[in-house]
Amino acid sequence: MFSLNRRRALGLMGATAGSIVLPRFAIGQAARPSVTIAVQKITNNNTLDIWNEQSNVGERVFFPNFWEGLILRDWMGNQGPVPGLATEWKRLDDKTLELKLRQGVKFHNGDELTSDDVVFSFSAERVFGDTQPAGGKTIFEADHKPTTVKELPASVPGIGRRLWPSLAGIEAVDKYTVRFHNATPDVTLEGRLYSGGSQIANRRAWDEAASYADWARKPITTGPYMVGEYRPDVSLTLVAFDDYWGGRPPLEQIRFVEVPEVASRVNGLLSGEYDFACDLPPDQIAAVQNTSGFEVQSSTIWNHRVSVFNTQNPILADPLVRRAMTHSIDRKAIVDALWAGQTVIPAGLQFDSFKSSGMFVDGWAAPEFSPELARELLKQANYKGDPIPYRLLNNYYTNQTANAQIMVEMWRQVGLNVEIEMKENWGQIHDPQGVKGVRDWSASNTINDPITPMVVQFGPNGEVQQKKDWTNAELNELSVVMETSTDRALRRKAIGRMLEICEREDPVYQVLHQNAVFTGMKSSLNWKAAPAFAMDFRQGNWTN
Repeated sequence: MFSLNRRRALGLMGATAGSIVLPRFAIGQAARPSVTIAVQKITNNNTLDIWNEQSNVGERVFFPNFWEGLILRDWMGNQGPVPGLATEWKRLDDKTLELKLRQGVKFHNGDELTSDDVVFSFSAERVFGDTQPAGGKTIFEADHKPTTVKELPASVPGIGRRLWPSLAGIEAVDKYTVRFHNATPDVTLEGRLYSGGSQIANRRAWDEAASYADWARKPITTGPYMVGEYRPDVSLTLVAFDDYWGGRPPLEQIRFVEVPEVASRVNGLLSGEYDFACDLPPDQIAAVQNTSGFEVQSSTIWNHRVSVFNTQNPILADPLVRRAMTHSIDRKAIVDALWAGQTVIPAGLQFDSFKSSGMFVDGWAAPEFSPELARELLKQANYKGDPIPYRLLNNYYTNQTANAQIMVEMWRQVGLNVEIEMKENWGQIHDPQGVKGVRDWSASNTINDPITPMVVQFGPNGEVQQKKDWTNAELNELSVVMETSTDRALRRKAIGRMLEICEREDPVYQVLHQNAVFTGMKSSLNWKAAPAFAMDFRQGNWTN
């Protein structure tokens, strides 16, 4: 059982009093600064829906300034759980979690947060559609096409069951108490609540919206900042919400501006047009740091860069070819050349945080760099040099294009003919028309458990299987074990076997390196970067 009171544990203030949303400039309050942040991309789906926008770029604009959950992630600390819209929680049994809501919390439209909003936020209407609480079966978009403008996008029910495979329903015990009922045991219920997707939306705002698109461009949440203006592919402006339960926000507004080119982000920062420039490659650090009045903050984060294989491709259908591709990559050379040694090669799809729960598989490593083994595997596969397409975005990820060019050359040196196909967006990357082959991706640990990213991204309802890139029957069975078992030894054995399948026997991905973020900023700003894509502009991380 776990029960924690935020006031007792963290010494923070309780909810802000008052039922009326205050104007951003109240009498006696000093004018607050505003900031402009240059980013590579604001959102991928042109919505601000936390369930629809499951991405690294979404994390940056959503957290912790806009969307909030019952349990929050400690963005500036160890990334673990802290009280949020719920002040305390406890397990009633292996399937049931009860939470007490923070009283007096206001939504951006002035409504008070109650259990009805929580029930709605995890409802069939908002998330799950007609899906059922049972893991192991893949949910495809084609089976959930909307028929009215108010229905969910086709991808959302599948994402819902990706993050909550066995959630049976939410019970409103009273106005400020809710119970989560799972169809199966689940040791990760608390973790799922602070993972991206489980944040709380206002019921009335959804009901009043004319369409899903209207609602998703300006969701009503409880965060310290609310949507002022959203211009898809151009900018997003968040403005202070002075009735925020955590205290008056320190900024008047936060403006994210989409600037795809690295050079333009750097030049805009140094000229004073932007206060922050995100996703800088290491070779741009000196240019910023050597300019008086500017600095770069950096950190490795809970995210690994990977490449994903599509086994509908007749060449990649042979696991020997995919194995050869994984052994062709000199990961250390990539880290040294593109990252100046400022990140690391992880032990496969694992994170050090798994050690705290005894779920880290010791002795595991990414596939060894062995051109000789790669050539032998290609010989066994009778590979004849047929082209393998590599669908590529232009630096959605830091150093993405340069990384792809290096890998294509490494593959060429063992006899693999990989051809880059530049694409403009993720829709083109996933387009089922034409021949797929290799694509870039990243894998995040959003819960302190190996269920993320292994099951969440590569299991039955992971994006890889929902997009029909790859599937494996044994891995899907093991995913159910990970989702339902309370036996730590059994779960640890399962994740070990899943690593063997996904990285050795039937490769679905290849891990390249742990991701790192480099943020250029004006040195005069009293702000610290989190070890994450998220940017924290709450009280406590900004001092005027």
